[in-house]
Amino acid sequence: MIEVNAGGSMMITGEHIPFYRLLVMRQGLQLEIKGIRMSRGRTCYAMAKSEFGFKGNRDKVLAQLEDYIADQRDTLNEEV
Repeated sequence: MIEVNAGGSMMITGEHIPFYRLLVMRQGLQLEIKGIRMSRGRTCYAMAKSEFGFKGNRDKVLAQLEDYIADQRDTLNEEV
């Protein structure tokens, strides 16, 4: 759930936090494909491969991650 405070700031809470983490991972992987690193730690490519067992190069992992995100979005919509 997204809560909006009186000052206009937003806070993601509850069961949606893991979903937004996936969205950030997708954005990071898109940046890595363009040659930009999002952090000094592990790459989003390495995290996606190890956490979800995806195989292939960055483009193929991005496609698999987008399919996984679509499935998770459908699951969240069914619960609401």
